[in-house]
Amino acid sequence: MSKVLKGIAASDGIATAEAYMLVEPDLSFDKKTIENSDEEIQRLHSAIDASKKELETIKEKAKENLGEEEAEVFEAHLTILSDPEMIGQIETKINDEKVNAESALKDVTDTFISMFEAMTDNAYMQERAGDIRDVTKRVLSHLLGVTLPSPALIDKEVIIVAHDLTPSDTAQLDRRYVKGFVTDIGGRTSHSAIMSRTLEIPAVVGSESATEDIHEGDQVIIDGIHGEAIVKPSADEVREYEQKAKDFAAQKAEWEQLKNEKSVTADGKEVILAANIGTPQDVEGANDNGAEAVGLFRSEFLYMDASELPSEDDQFEAYKQALEGMNGKQVVVRTMDIGGDKKLPYLPLPDEQNPFLGYRAIRLCLDQQEIFRTQLRALLRASKYGKLAIMFPMIATVQEFKDAKAIFEEEKAALVEKGVEVADDIQVGMMMEIPAAAMIADKLAKYADFFSIGTNDLIQYSMAADRGNERVSYLYQPTNPSILRLVKNIIDASHKEGKWTGMCGEMAGDQTAVPLLLGLGLDEYSMSATSILKTRSFIKKLSTEKMKELADKALDCETEAGVQALVKEYTK
Repeated sequence: MSKVLKGIAASDGIATAEAYMLVEPDLSFDKKTIENSDEEIQRLHSAIDASKKELETIKEKAKENLGEEEAEVFEAHLTILSDPEMIGQIETKINDEKVNAESALKDVTDTFISMFEAMTDNAYMQERAGDIRDVTKRVLSHLLGVTLPSPALIDKEVIIVAHDLTPSDTAQLDRRYVKGFVTDIGGRTSHSAIMSRTLEIPAVVGSESATEDIHEGDQVIIDGIHGEAIVKPSADEVREYEQKAKDFAAQKAEWEQLKNEKSVTADGKEVILAANIGTPQDVEGANDNGAEAVGLFRSEFLYMDASELPSEDDQFEAYKQALEGMNGKQVVVRTMDIGGDKKLPYLPLPDEQNPFLGYRAIRLCLDQQEIFRTQLRALLRASKYGKLAIMFPMIATVQEFKDAKAIFEEEKAALVEKGVEVADDIQVGMMMEIPAAAMIADKLAKYADFFSIGTNDLIQYSMAADRGNERVSYLYQPTNPSILRLVKNIIDASHKEGKWTGMCGEMAGDQTAVPLLLGLGLDEYSMSATSILKTRSFIKKLSTEKMKELADKALDCETEAGVQALVKEYTK
């Protein structure tokens, strides 16, 4: 009998395939005294050889899907497995102490891990601790006869089932085989949800019990439209969802007809529908989905995908590629938003109780200015290849924006003096994601060329609720009247100064929020590329004047439920 798991619809679409459990296996073991050391050492080498073979396959897959640089981490793992000193110490321990291979492996590698972790003045060496930990886990899995999940080794159509998906997990997913996924935790703004929309695969997150209720090889249907996963479906259910998948494909084909059209409401109001991207390669998806701009280029991915701080030239090439790829359409680049949950192994940051409220984004850039200036120079040099706009993240005060803008102007003047060609129409704006900034939007609007509302952070900071914490996820309410009032304050302030406001948080593509944002006067909606055509189709059916009336009433509501009821009434 089938079982239906309810979660959050994270990415539209319907898919059916066997479950692939991306769940950490039990690698616990008992320390044992052994009699035959030679046999135990042979067990060790068999496990090492199996691990090497596995890593070679993973390395080739990573090279194919992600490029040479990303595959280097697996080369480092292979090097560790060939280290005669470490392997020699494990063999000696087995021989001298007559212990099983599992115990000897763990004791020796723990010593190496501690040694590398202690090298606090050498970030590169500290990284090796993580590599040894990963390698140990892989060898241990072979010693114990346990399968270690590896997304890069998937070679048939599957539905991924996980507690959550990390950035490294999603980096290994091959769209040819991964047809969808379901997770225990997460919301529409979690990394896994955002990545599912980028990969254009259906996903359900926050199911609470997927890893308990689904087993390896179970047939699973993912309904990313309604937020459901059907485990072990009946033949009738499979046929029903096959039809639903066909219907959805037909709907997508209908939306596809709008690819080259402008985003215009039923009463003639034009807005801009833009794409959020993380790499220059994502520009292709933005164009394929009819994006009229890039409203958010998350430049921190250039830092997160590197083994050291990316050089000015490397960054220049990335920004140039994105600008050229958009063929004259505006590209808004957010300067690096490192910190919080985005840490760099090669850039040690202080341990903080509340990293999301700490040393990150513009705060880090204003403190470590050479990193910031390098990025700004790369952006300025690339500006002649397209229509560039730059925005600073996590601005809390007028002075912070002035200081950041002053550094930008200094670098621009220095390049011009050297004879470097720089565009003279670069707009410099800021993210609106801190409630304090939203409350002085009228002051900031005098200095910023535009605002971009980062609702993912604005909502969690306004509600004092971590968006990744399941226990308080009920407070993550994009259409709560309090959030709508902050959004209105920001938009009104920019318009009063003749400036424009965009939104690059997930709220911009939320079909419940879109009518409200239209009524509030939002100029640009930046979202996952796969949401653009659906949103364009929706906007064409809406009247701006009617949505203004809706927004006015919503601002006076007491609860999010009241707002949502109004939206249904006005859009039915």
